[in-house]
Amino acid sequence: MNSQQTLLILGSNSFAGGCLVEQSLLAGYKVIGINRSPEQSISMVPYQLAGFSKSAQYQFYPLDLNLHFEEICQVILKHQPEYIVDLAGQGMVAESWQQPEQWYQTNVVAKAKLISFLNKQKFLKRYLRVSTPEVYGSTDSLIKESQNYSPSTPYAVSHAAIDMHINAFVQQHNFPAIITRFSNFYGPTQQLYRIIPRAIIYAKLGKKLPLHGGGLATRAFIYGNDAANGILAALEHGVIGESYHFSTQNFVTIRQLVEVVYQELSLDFDDMVDMADDRPGKDLKYLMDDNKAQKELGWQPQVNLQQGISHTISWVNKHWTDIKQQPFNYIHKA
Repeated sequence: MNSQQTLLILGSNSFAGGCLVEQSLLAGYKVIGINRSPEQSISMVPYQLAGFSKSAQYQFYPLDLNLHFEEICQVILKHQPEYIVDLAGQGMVAESWQQPEQWYQTNVVAKAKLISFLNKQKFLKRYLRVSTPEVYGSTDSLIKESQNYSPSTPYAVSHAAIDMHINAFVQQHNFPAIITRFSNFYGPTQQLYRIIPRAIIYAKLGKKLPLHGGGLATRAFIYGNDAANGILAALEHGVIGESYHFSTQNFVTIRQLVEVVYQELSLDFDDMVDMADDRPGKDLKYLMDDNKAQKELGWQPQVNLQQGISHTISWVNKHWTDIKQQPFNYIHKA
């Protein structure tokens, strides 16, 4: 694609957003970032994104989709991006039970307003939404993109609702949307409350890691830059109206994942964990089939799980003085 084309990223300061900003700049895009928090993800202490602000090809706006909708519209009209990637929204599954209306307001109502606005803009060539496999609920077999939705938490319901809303706009108005769903992201600079950095940090602190539900839930994990390159592959080569899964076929239980972390740290798993009750509504398995993305988009993950965990351990060790000053638990922002 033309190196002068503009890509606007909603949720640019998230972990996945930071990886995407970096990969998009390397790919030659002019990048506009929008995020409700002016700071990067809490673990993104200055190292990863410090250089972005110095790039003439990157501009950032600290705006909230709920509080600054008109300002966001003005930014979009000012820059007229050909491409928009939407990573914004209320995250966290367990917390969505506490005040589900916040998840519906941000992930459904505010997004529906945005889609209506974007649908009128002739300069927009593609809008790519990063959704979640949680819309499918727990499944025992590989999930294809045609799988029916069966969400089991307010978080998942909010994502399923906006996905269906977008698909309706594609069908009725030819809205240029593509929907992507990814296995769990991980890697250096990920939020410290996520399972891989948390396991590393607890080990360095000599604390036992609480393993919810005994770690029986099964997931696949994608390294941050592999996920970002998957987003760009779908944006540049995907078909409007289609959805694409990005995963690996290396499915592991959370227990097995933590075992890999502690093997890399030369620690004994049984000495490092405590069993804890599982979170409400947590799905047992997400097993996405990524053949479509591999065949149609030519995407494949480049970093395997052991390599990625090793890179993440190195990042924590390198920046331990700063990281240990940060809060390790999720802090909810309405």
